[in-house]
Amino acid sequence: MRIGLDVMGGDFAPLAIVKGACLVLEELSSDDELYLFGKKESINEILGEQNVSDKRLVIVDCSQVIDMHDQPIKAFTAKPDSSLAVGFSYLKQGKIDTFASAGNSGAMLIGTMYSVGLMEGILRPCLAALIPKATEDGGVTVLLDVGVDTDTKPETLYQFGLLGSCYAECALGIKQPRVALTNIGEEDGKGNIQSKAAFQLMKNSTYNFVGNAEPIEIYKNNVDVMVCDGFVGNLLMKNTEAFARIVVKRGLVDDFIKRFNYEIYGGLPLLGANGVVIVGHGISNEKAIKSMVLQSKKIYASDIIGKLKKELQANK
Repeated sequence: MRIGLDVMGGDFAPLAIVKGACLVLEELSSDDELYLFGKKESINEILGEQNVSDKRLVIVDCSQVIDMHDQPIKAFTAKPDSSLAVGFSYLKQGKIDTFASAGNSGAMLIGTMYSVGLMEGILRPCLAALIPKATEDGGVTVLLDVGVDTDTKPETLYQFGLLGSCYAECALGIKQPRVALTNIGEEDGKGNIQSKAAFQLMKNSTYNFVGNAEPIEIYKNNVDVMVCDGFVGNLLMKNTEAFARIVVKRGLVDDFIKRFNYEIYGGLPLLGANGVVIVGHGISNEKAIKSMVLQSKKIYASDIIGKLKKELQANK
């Protein structure tokens, strides 16, 4: 498998990214290749400091960087030799199988649209976050969208349910995942105009829709996928992360709280894209980068793209 990694994206790039690439090598197979997009001189310098030399590391020299403050659309035009632009070009041409970055998330979305685009029939892509369930046997709830589409139409929420269901089944191994619509109450008539319309569409879907669910259900074992627009989802995710950090600082840590560590998950898949694109946390350290690379490999191996295309064809 050919895994693409943006070395210049993230608060601690390129050092943390290259160190993460070194860490993950022991868990990659001999047939895997890890493409590092960034400034060759900087990459080689860090590899030398880490005393790492591996033929599975393929360095693609890029002279420019799209940083967190750049306007995504302008940046892709003004910086064609950036690590993001070149990485997405490789993905479009089929030179790599996946592409991941902890850099500018807006640029990742624009790069996806300019390169591989969306699957036929998909209205909008979405980011899927994994929220730990407070159950003895572990498990996670897929929460989507968490930031891409903040003004979402009911038809798009319906599709998010399909994307989340397929992701939960293909990538997480959950059979017949239970899909719920995030709402202020469980009753059928609850919510605003958007959620009421989305409910009617989801009620007649082919996936396992179980109705409305309040936010507390994210942590329980009654649902597997929670659907909402990117505005609500982003607030829920950030509130969850903030609360977990406060609990850790107060020393109230158990196995459940430990599972909120972002390093475990690495990054979020951009579902609906016509290729495997992973968006990492800006504060990613080397452990998070390692997890992001392994997640890229796992999602690609699950053939979620092919399975989603079949589901979309069946739902026409």
